[in-house]
Parts: sequence; structure tokens; C-alpha cells
Amino acid sequence: MPLVDPGELRAAVPAGKRLLGLDVGTKTIGLALSDTRLIIASPLQTIRRQRFRDDAAALLLLIDKHDVGGLVIGLPLTLAGRDGPRTQSVRQFARNLLAWRDLPIAFWDERLSTAAVTREMIANDMTRARRAAIVDKVAAAYILQGLLDATLAPG
Repeated sequence: MPLVDPGELRAAVPAGKRLLGLDVGTKTIGLALSDTRLIIASPLQTIRRQRFRDDAAALLLLIDKHDVGGLVIGLPLTLAGRDGPRTQSVRQFARNLLAWRDLPIAFWDERLSTAAVTREMIANDMTRARRAAIVDKVAAAYILQGLLDATLAPG
């Protein structure tokens, strides 16, 4: 399955399957999981990056375990809304992952997602150590929830 437009992702995911949100960084991949009705995103876990083969194997285990039917990958556009080196790297990660598993993948603008969740955690007096431990998976949930909210059919 090719990369799909975010508005077409729901239709590409079989009924009863979940979406997995990814915040792909250089050192970690934050993961979030939707419910089966594709309404709510919840932080899942953080994977420490290794070789792509190891990253893909870990992701495929989670995809199978949680009955995932599609992926939402945060796209780190520049503040001007353009592609940069990190954007190209994330796009290549998605292409490589498609070679391992045929799943619909949509990109979602992740600009300032980590900053937004970090501000919220600071506002709630979360310690620096606790923030560092969960920021990537919470950012993934923020990204996934953004797509879910934007594509939720009215009514």
C-alpha cells in the first residue's frame, strides 16, 4: 500500500484495526496507539533507535500484537512548512518500512509537538527526569490525536 493522504487513511484501515502513531527521532521512536474506533490516541512506549532492521522488527512485533492497520508518522517540517534534512530522513524511514510491511501510512505535520507536550508537562510540575522518560511517546500521541481529530467524520 502506498503512502496515503491523511484524509484517506481511515478508509484504508480495515474496520476494527488500530492506528499506530510514530514520532521518529534520531535516538528514539515514540509510539502511540489509537482505539479500534479511531477516536482516541494513547501513549504506548518508546523504542531506542538501533539499526533500521532492529527498529523495523520491534515495530512489526507491536503492529501484530496490537492489531494495527495503519501508521501515522509525524513529519518534522521546518517552521516555514518546508522539507528539511530531518523530513527527508523520516520519509525514507517510511519507505523502508513499507518494504517490510504493506500498511497504509500517512504523514502528519509534527511541528512543535514535542515543545507543546513539554510545556504541558512543565505546567503540571512534572520532573525533568519524568518528562525525559515519556516525552517521545506523549508527542506520538499528540501527533496521532491531531490526525484523528482532523479526519473524524462529522456526526
